[in-house]
Amino acid sequence: MNYTIEKVTALIGAHRYGDAPSNVGFLLTDSRSLCFPEETLFFALKSERNDGHRYIDELYRRGVRNFVVERVPASYAVKYPDGNFLKVIRPLEALQRLAERHRDEYRVPIVGITGSNGKTIVKEWLYQVLSGVNSERYDRSAPDPAGAKNGLAVTRSPRSYNSQIGVPLSVWLLNEQTEVGIFEAGISKPGEMDALRDIIQPTIGVITNIGTAHQENFASVDEKCREKLRLFKDAEVVFYPANDPVIARHIGELKCKTIAFEPWEGELPFIDRASKENAGAVAAVAAYLSEEFSLKHLEPVAMRLEVKEGQRGCTLINDSYNSDINSLDIALDFLQRRGGGDAYDGSASDALKNERIAAAGRKRTLILSDIYQSGMTGEALYREVSVLCEKRGVEKFIGIGPEISAYADEINIFEKYFFGSCDEFINSSVFDGLRGEVILLKGARSFGFDHLTELLEQKVHETILEVNLNALVDNLNYYRSYMHPETKIVCMVKADAYGAGAVEVAKTLQDHRVDYLAVAVADEGVTLRKAGITQNIMIMNPEMTSFKTMFDYDLEPEVYSFRLLDALIKAARKEGITGYPVHIKLDTGMHRLGFGTSPSPSEGGECLPEIDKLIDVLKHQQAVVPRSVFSHFVGSDSVDFDEFSALQFERFDRASRQLQAAFPHKILRHMDNSAGIEHFPERQLDMCRLGIGLYGVDSIDNRILNTVSTLKTTILQLRHVPKEDTVGYSRKGVLTRDSVIAAIPIGYADGLNRHLGRGRCYCLVNGKKAPYVGNICMDVAMIDVTGIDCKEGDQVEIFGEHLPVTVLSDCLDTIPYEVLTGISNRVKRVYVQE
Repeated sequence: MNYTIEKVTALIGAHRYGDAPSNVGFLLTDSRSLCFPEETLFFALKSERNDGHRYIDELYRRGVRNFVVERVPASYAVKYPDGNFLKVIRPLEALQRLAERHRDEYRVPIVGITGSNGKTIVKEWLYQVLSGVNSERYDRSAPDPAGAKNGLAVTRSPRSYNSQIGVPLSVWLLNEQTEVGIFEAGISKPGEMDALRDIIQPTIGVITNIGTAHQENFASVDEKCREKLRLFKDAEVVFYPANDPVIARHIGELKCKTIAFEPWEGELPFIDRASKENAGAVAAVAAYLSEEFSLKHLEPVAMRLEVKEGQRGCTLINDSYNSDINSLDIALDFLQRRGGGDAYDGSASDALKNERIAAAGRKRTLILSDIYQSGMTGEALYREVSVLCEKRGVEKFIGIGPEISAYADEINIFEKYFFGSCDEFINSSVFDGLRGEVILLKGARSFGFDHLTELLEQKVHETILEVNLNALVDNLNYYRSYMHPETKIVCMVKADAYGAGAVEVAKTLQDHRVDYLAVAVADEGVTLRKAGITQNIMIMNPEMTSFKTMFDYDLEPEVYSFRLLDALIKAARKEGITGYPVHIKLDTGMHRLGFGTSPSPSEGGECLPEIDKLIDVLKHQQAVVPRSVFSHFVGSDSVDFDEFSALQFERFDRASRQLQAAFPHKILRHMDNSAGIEHFPERQLDMCRLGIGLYGVDSIDNRILNTVSTLKTTILQLRHVPKEDTVGYSRKGVLTRDSVIAAIPIGYADGLNRHLGRGRCYCLVNGKKAPYVGNICMDVAMIDVTGIDCKEGDQVEIFGEHLPVTVLSDCLDTIPYEVLTGISNRVKRVYVQE
């Protein structure tokens, strides 16, 4: 959209000072978000802590020429000769009026979404479904999938723009291409919804639920429900959750058509209750709009939560970004999943049973502050907290704050402690006694939970590897989108999950129901079992000394030779084991490991006897049974090897069918790796193996999918070094100019390859390239930050979202695998969960 300044002046009823010709395309309320100054209209909003009028000078210098103000600056014609000042009584109301008039110009379906929780998720998922970006209608064989999708042009609220300011900024985004609009509306007190209704003017309404968030300004939850329903006064239809009794009491007060929706029980890439309820709303709206839809490719929506390694063997789950009863249940659900393993099968070995019992018995601890804005009595609130804790398996409860302490009797957890403040807790023996626990920190920031988290974190040094578990799931779902629903998937978590940390990665993958996890050696599998992983685990490089370990921990070995097979059968017989699952590896051209395959008819060679011999050995014993048969493509990441890949597949297809024909049970066949899933979707067979693609690198063209791992550090010291002086060992860093050199606490002992030094590569400091100077040391590297605005303590990105790991691997003439797996275990891993 693009309005003349004259039209804007008329629409908002302003008095104009200044006569410079101008067009308005962008609305701005936060000076930090300025992007297109020439076409920006800035609204100088006032709040309790700030006044937008203070930023007029700065914005004018940066190119903004149009301002909506309460008061016109003195000598405006002299100070701002090209400026236009539109004077109104209240800039916020002017912003809302402009958005309202803009909305009047569109006759398209508009979905208005309100409720206490889930608004953003429903909005984002509805966008995904209606726009077709994650549906089966997406033609992935087209060169440009975006141009091949069959979906609607959707305009939606960015992020969580659902407030009195956010809603008009969202509605302003409607344009000529819009076929449907989706906007959130959030309120915190009576009287707010009418303005949002006039701006959004929804034709379709969705109310997600009525909870206790922001309840303090309402006399009752019923009053809040009625206020939210005012959004739909002129709507055609409203969808509401069938299981919400508060909404059910009042939905009949609307004059329009109302339709109840149930939680979605169809295929969905999420397993939690809240996701099913949100998906139910999405499905109902999509069906009403007569849109073909599928929910199996939905992607998660970011709501940040961090998992960190703590002191004295503890794991910390930091969710102190919000504090209400509904988000507490979500966080407790996550705590329960991270606290230990699932129930074990009675047929498992004694050692595995004991490990699973130990993992499941790892104490789950909640540290919770007073909960604000609940709208409930303290007695009812903390009784509900207690019920949630009991349901989610909390075994130790630590309450912090005067209110929660006053209702200590309502918390029905055997081991419980209460403190008036964080400082009181920190100075207690209870704090000193935290050992080997999974701890959820859920508290209002005013209680100092940031400091508490700082003290509980394991101190290593200032270099961390941040692992985004949501990006991992996004990548998993990306590759799943190429696969048939019935095709199984093996996820590689060997080499400590490519450096990302196998335990947390495996727990996330287990939550998302992958069929197999794969590690290199048995010890890696044992680590996962001890951490509570119950999923099937494949051992890709079994050692003969580890057979007993594999039997004890239900680890399924790859078998690639008769020597290994004979030894495994002998070991299983000694243990009295029968029918132990193994995975048969065939060599179709890699010539690394595997049983030889017969030349295909197209090759015209003589048949090799290995498959016949293999079948004979397997059929004359009962100790092991083939669960799957697989092989490796040599070059599935390049069209240059397509002819050889086809030959490999022909060999594998013939040999694997021969093996299957010899046995009555189903033997899974798999050959596609990450690149093969994309390049050869027709060869996915029964199962696919996902490796480097899971961690965000597309091995076909080395492009980054969703960044999983970000290696960060900080500037320790800045030093001015004159021209022609040297930096680092052996005087290899000769300076050609007067320079500012920063020391950062990362070296080759952390996994920063020495060959990146001497200016061969760079890191990012405040978004600017800073080359490595001289030789990289064991624990420290030096970088040139000359001309970069930075200070000691500023963050440095070694690789990650803004500096792809492929930049480093290209400099080293290697592959991203080597860079990722080379990060030392002394680098602390921090896990981010949205």
